[in-house]
Amino acid sequence: MDETEHEAPDASAPRQSDLDSKINLLFPGVVVRKDLVKAVKGNAIVPSYVLEYLLGQYAASDDEATIQAGIDTVRKILAEHYVHRSESELAKSTIKERGRHRIIDKVTVTLNEKADVYEAEFANLGIKGVIVESPTIKAHPKLLVGGVWCICDIEYLHGEDQRVVPWILGSIKPIQLSKFDVEQYLEARRGFTTGEWIDLLIQSIGFNPGLFSRRGKFFQLVRLIPFVERNYNLVELGPKGTGKSHIFSEFSPHGMLISGGEVTVPKLFVNNSNGRIGLVGYWDVVAFDEFAGKKKRTDRALVDIMKNYMANKSFSRGVETLGAEASMVFVGNTSHTVPYMLKNSDLFDELPEAYHDPAYLDRLHHYIPGWEVDIIRGEMFSNGYGFVVDYIAEVLKSMRSKDCSDRYQQHFTLSPDISTRDRDSIHKTFSGLMKILYPDGEATREEIEEILRLAIEGRKRVKDQILRIDSTMAEVEFGYLDKGGTWHGVATLEEDEYPAYYHRGHKEAAESREAPTDADPLGGGAAPAEPELFQGHRAYQEGQRGVSYDSLLVPYLRGASQITIVDPYVRMFHQARNLMELIEGIARHKDPADEVTLKLVTVENQDGPEKLQKQYEYLLQIKKSAAVLGIVLDVEFVAPQAIHDRWITTDTGWKILLGRGLDIFQRMSDSPFDLATKYQKYRELKGFGITYLRESDE
Repeated sequence: MDETEHEAPDASAPRQSDLDSKINLLFPGVVVRKDLVKAVKGNAIVPSYVLEYLLGQYAASDDEATIQAGIDTVRKILAEHYVHRSESELAKSTIKERGRHRIIDKVTVTLNEKADVYEAEFANLGIKGVIVESPTIKAHPKLLVGGVWCICDIEYLHGEDQRVVPWILGSIKPIQLSKFDVEQYLEARRGFTTGEWIDLLIQSIGFNPGLFSRRGKFFQLVRLIPFVERNYNLVELGPKGTGKSHIFSEFSPHGMLISGGEVTVPKLFVNNSNGRIGLVGYWDVVAFDEFAGKKKRTDRALVDIMKNYMANKSFSRGVETLGAEASMVFVGNTSHTVPYMLKNSDLFDELPEAYHDPAYLDRLHHYIPGWEVDIIRGEMFSNGYGFVVDYIAEVLKSMRSKDCSDRYQQHFTLSPDISTRDRDSIHKTFSGLMKILYPDGEATREEIEEILRLAIEGRKRVKDQILRIDSTMAEVEFGYLDKGGTWHGVATLEEDEYPAYYHRGHKEAAESREAPTDADPLGGGAAPAEPELFQGHRAYQEGQRGVSYDSLLVPYLRGASQITIVDPYVRMFHQARNLMELIEGIARHKDPADEVTLKLVTVENQDGPEKLQKQYEYLLQIKKSAAVLGIVLDVEFVAPQAIHDRWITTDTGWKILLGRGLDIFQRMSDSPFDLATKYQKYRELKGFGITYLRESDE
């Protein structure tokens, strides 16, 4: 990829989408173009919410002149007031010479018990001992824990007493929104479809929603639940580079990201020597970065206190028991593939030994499968409009006291197998997603079912791994009943992909779940031969891997000399490539001396003459290439209304009903080094169903 693609964009406007126009119309003044953060950041090492706070003040508009003027203003403010560590002496000199100067810096306050005063330390400016008045601490208690980015007026007044620092705090303003209109927010939300609202939230996080599957978008939204749900315990383990810690360091002034190795009882809960409350007493979210690592040393006392807090929302200070609302997030990297972990241990394999404990793990409400989250690439960042970060942060904070966990009960009932702790976990995830997606509580049955299934899946992933660690625990059947009494089971994606490894010690259960798949898509190996072709219906989950045409379709096409494919969507490049890959599969498994006639019934591209011409070119090239392989391609174009279903028939008696046609794979990167570009089994699927019928059985 050309290096220039990673440079900060200029302020010239990308073409505004219909969604961007709607965002600006319904949320005027609280949205900003997300690529502007890079445009103004330069070498300022500040969180995104600090920059977006400033952009929200001066560039929250879709008018290009206003945006450009706002960018210039923000750049000027950063140049004049942001303190770089390397230029701290120059900043101090400016304060001394002017007598008073405004700065942007991270401020931490401590209580000097001997002098009975609060003293501030400025991280980049490098000064400490600055007196802070008690009313300021009462208004902004987070200054005492972890530090807060602030806009401050600093004065310089040198005196005779060498013990008194010459720096005086004139004013201090934490960088975060002071209030917002909840009714206006709810009313504006009603102007968006669910799909549009999800895309708005993804753009607010900073990503281009067009490059994420719907399941991939939901993983990003689950990362927001700790901000909107009290005492929510979330874990995400996966490969490096998937943005696991980004939201917790950049997205909200109410979250604190700390290294997993820096956690201590006094820092997190309470310092018994002075009675000072730790991070959980002041922050909505405490996230532990780099939490994984088998050989990491851990404090057993900390693990025990954390287990108690995660279960009971309380911790002890001497004889006193204190409560707190902070959600706990644990993110870490995995070093093995999913099938390796399932075959040799479990999906919590990477955790330090003290945390690889069923009692601790059982307190986790949801497990995000980080191996399903895409590695972050430059093109994935958004240049569309999203909420100014501190605005959406305040929105989420305002809803923490609201409970939406019972909204599914008008349509569904959870499995009676599910324990109280499992049920509470599912409820908290469901409630969080309801508040994020449907803040007024109004959602359709299908929308409620979608987030209920995700909530169940995330808790099932936790519980299934605990069962592998502690065989004495009873197995649980995760799922729900609809009002008609129909049972809906819920499986994790890795359960469908690797049933033989997932159901370790339960061979019969594994075999009952077996579906056409290429064995071990992340580790290689040939697919097991099926003695008899399956008949009936199968469903595949969005995001699932390990499936190719060679396992899904080609076995049913062997021996056929006449094959008909009915699919209206063979028009774009990737759809034409799908067709060519199916032809390759047919050719690999036929006798070179045989000829196969393949008829494609499809629809002409309706999006203009240029795209129609491209479609003709793709199909002509495929026709020529197929002929070399002994396959005669015949294309018949019909009217769009003439195709109601998508299917394949053969002269050997098979009919295959295709829910999505051949277009079953999600968008891939264009990198030649990505195995998915060559091998289908490494690609993520779109959710779809497929039905195999013998003509005599119809």
